[in-house]
Amino acid sequence: MIRKPLLRRHLPLLVSLAVLPGAAFAELSAVPDSLDITRDQKATIQLFGVEGRLRVRASDESVIQAKLEGSEIRVEAGEIGTAVIRVRDGESSISIPVAVRSDEGGGGGGGGGGGDSYTLLGWNDLGMHCMDADYSVFSILPPFNNLRAQLIDRNGNGVVSDGVTVTFEAMTDPEGSINSFSVGKTNFWDYVADFFGVTPPAGEGLAGFRSAETTPQVMNLDAAAGMFVADGIPITPYDDTLAKNFYPMVRVAAHDGNGNLLAEARVVLPVSDEMTCIGCHGSGSGDDARPDSGWLNDPDPERDYRRNILNLHDQEQGAKPAYQSALATLGYSPAGLLATADGGRAILCASCHGSNALPGSGVAGISPLTEAMHSQHDTALDPLTGQALGDSDNRSACYQCHPGSETRCLRGVMGNALNDDGTLAMQCQNCHGQMADVGREGRVGWLEQPNCQSCHHDGQRETDALTADGLLKTWADERYATNADVPAAGFDLYRFSKGHGDLQCEACHGATHAEYPSSHVNDNLLALDVQGREGSIGECTACHQNVPDTATGGPHGMHTVGSRWVERHENVAEDNHQQCAYCHGADYRGGPLSEVKVARSFSAEGRRVSYQPGQQVGCYDCHDGPRGD
Repeated sequence: MIRKPLLRRHLPLLVSLAVLPGAAFAELSAVPDSLDITRDQKATIQLFGVEGRLRVRASDESVIQAKLEGSEIRVEAGEIGTAVIRVRDGESSISIPVAVRSDEGGGGGGGGGGGDSYTLLGWNDLGMHCMDADYSVFSILPPFNNLRAQLIDRNGNGVVSDGVTVTFEAMTDPEGSINSFSVGKTNFWDYVADFFGVTPPAGEGLAGFRSAETTPQVMNLDAAAGMFVADGIPITPYDDTLAKNFYPMVRVAAHDGNGNLLAEARVVLPVSDEMTCIGCHGSGSGDDARPDSGWLNDPDPERDYRRNILNLHDQEQGAKPAYQSALATLGYSPAGLLATADGGRAILCASCHGSNALPGSGVAGISPLTEAMHSQHDTALDPLTGQALGDSDNRSACYQCHPGSETRCLRGVMGNALNDDGTLAMQCQNCHGQMADVGREGRVGWLEQPNCQSCHHDGQRETDALTADGLLKTWADERYATNADVPAAGFDLYRFSKGHGDLQCEACHGATHAEYPSSHVNDNLLALDVQGREGSIGECTACHQNVPDTATGGPHGMHTVGSRWVERHENVAEDNHQQCAYCHGADYRGGPLSEVKVARSFSAEGRRVSYQPGQQVGCYDCHDGPRGD
């Protein structure tokens, strides 16, 4: 929770929200459709299109009280945070997001601050960081979570960093879970010297940051990227009651040189230890993975499958000179990896099989870890379906090893997209290809990844980024393209790219695999706090006190949204209405990019035109096509 010393109560203020006359609402709707208020403030929401009995409920009554009076909802703010007012009549239901901020600019845990002069955006760079559940036998990845943040001056000065300090600390999520320490939740620090030759204090990560704690830690400034960073936070997927929580939250706060709070944000640090091989390598599994000497049947299931893997690895590689040379180079037992681990020295897989996730790792002449793992298991049989993992066309095959059926790390808007029949429209393979593609010899793991422009081009949203040959599709249109040569020449990763106003792409769209809106509630809190709704940060007022008046200067060449644009778009459209087709469709009746995110109502052509979320905006909504009056 946000700490009380940051808060200051003020006299109640009644906010009246008038409805413009002449609006027509065919179904249940609310004006406004979201609220952003301060502690103890009161507001009124007007309901329209009511059919039958009305029922109203607030998701968190400590944050807001919502009382129905006729066709109005009287709202009174309580504690800082976010809540949702759920309204149901006899025909349908709607949800109204509410953010309660502190009048000091604390932002209800996200976005606001400095008298609403600043917005703070925060995110995790990968959407999920994996760690091992046990480190006593071998390790694939250490606990190493990366936090990012950017501060925007809403008075027109854009991204700012000079004279600013940004910190992070553990905070309680809406379900009451907090993760404020890591010691005792993992045995990583018992074996870290075996892996990396260093001995950081228990609780401290490899890059010097401790796990998120109740004491704030200062993030570093990456001046070139215009953002604050904290790399290597060793957070685990266990909260302080030792309950599993793959999506723990931190409070990120920005202060000026005098210590005044400018803005704060609620950010998820996703982490999972569901990275497992137990389905095939646990003792008693299928014969395909059983070592010739038999299963080891270790009573600890986490150690059991790991020891079986090392035993099988020794069996298949032991006679090769390159294997013996690598063992000698790394000081491992000449008897093999199992003997080394059983002798008390844990193995880092990347010591031999280099990984770009662990720079400087690997032995020359030995295949990189990504290549070795995916090529080796391309023909392995899924223990649940019996199908070769490389032949699968859905995420269940990937979830055999990656997190996972419990974690469900692929949870962003793309991973949740549905076909007309209700089935998932996109799987891991739609972007990454089959397992053989990921394990292709010469592929650069962690860097040779999908990009945005393979699917987002020419006003379209495709659901398959690859050609039949497994190569990324290429198009001339670069409106939604990632930046070239980031983080290194020849690569163009989304998580290193930036765009409108020098904001990092992930700052507005969310982390890879968790693009807004996510299926997990904690991921969506920042967007709710900043703009009052889920989804990509797309409301101009999130970052601008005074909304700029522009035809093409918004994100991805977007125009201003709202009544101001309705009033002035005619001249722009008449000069070159073809440019409108990119978003509004070749027939000017709407396209995927013109989809309304929140209910809006405008005065146009002497009448009221209203839109509900999901509707697409076209020229014919108000007049007779792009040339009509």
